[in-house]
Amino acid sequence: MTTNTMQAAVLENFGAPLALTAIEIPPLRPGQVLVRIAASGVNPLDTKIQAGNAAHAQASLPAILGIDLAGTVEAVHAGETRFQPGDEVFGMTGGVGGVPGSLAQFAAVDADLLAIKPHALDMRQAAALPLIFITAWEGLVDRAHVRAGQKVLVHGGAGGVGHIAIQIARAFGAEVYATGSAEQKDVIEGLGAVAIDYRSQSVDDYVALHTGGEGFDIVYDTVGGATLDASFAAARRYRGHVVSCLGWGAHKLAPLSFRAATYSGVFTLLPLLSGRERAHHGEIMREAARLADAGGLRLLMDERRFTLAQANQAHAIVAAGHARGKLVIDVAC
Repeated sequence: MTTNTMQAAVLENFGAPLALTAIEIPPLRPGQVLVRIAASGVNPLDTKIQAGNAAHAQASLPAILGIDLAGTVEAVHAGETRFQPGDEVFGMTGGVGGVPGSLAQFAAVDADLLAIKPHALDMRQAAALPLIFITAWEGLVDRAHVRAGQKVLVHGGAGGVGHIAIQIARAFGAEVYATGSAEQKDVIEGLGAVAIDYRSQSVDDYVALHTGGEGFDIVYDTVGGATLDASFAAARRYRGHVVSCLGWGAHKLAPLSFRAATYSGVFTLLPLLSGRERAHHGEIMREAARLADAGGLRLLMDERRFTLAQANQAHAIVAAGHARGKLVIDVAC
């Protein structure tokens, strides 16, 4: 590096555009590595933080947003031995809770949060993966303990978390079903799940058709609201487990209790916000790399390209719900 400054897209005020600004490259603290960022994945949460509609993310201003990154290790703090300069890495590393994110040329990252980038994915693909993979893994593996022979229902199977959840469940040997619109049928089936048109089939209809009325062993709700209520009615009697990454609002638990089933919530941001259990996110990223390199991951990507200077345009597309798969910003151009 020949300069101590970098370009970053900075949020100065909630509801305002990101401003491309020259700021100092962050110094390294113990346990950190400096990553030269190649690409930054855009999540709906990033746009909600920008708009000031995500109090749970605990963002403080001024903020560098961007939860996901892929890039190359530029330097390591003395005593850090897990990574070395030149390593290509990826992870869910910041953008919330006052931790600087990936809409910048460099980031000082807690090494616990990183893993070596899978060889099978390029930088853009790797930057698209962390948040959605961690969220899907925590629900299916950490909470519901998915295993071979189970019937798994994923609500929102063509969405960001949903399409990854389908693939993780199948990798564990589960039989997977996923809800979506009629237009999403080919995408869902292409991922290896049985497609359920939620507009034309009631919960009772598809539970009867696919489980003989018993219900699904695991139901992963990635949609929230009324879909979480529907998940309670779709769980298997006695052994069913419902997981949701959008368990907002008030919900009646009686339908779940009447089936003697259980529920877990997923809050993927907690390690970043609390500073605890961060190493587990690095472990999950290594599992993502293993699955990708084994040919077991297909990513739904929006192929449009945006530079760091065009971050506001990318955010506007995601905020409006017009992204065609995961959208990624090219930081290193």
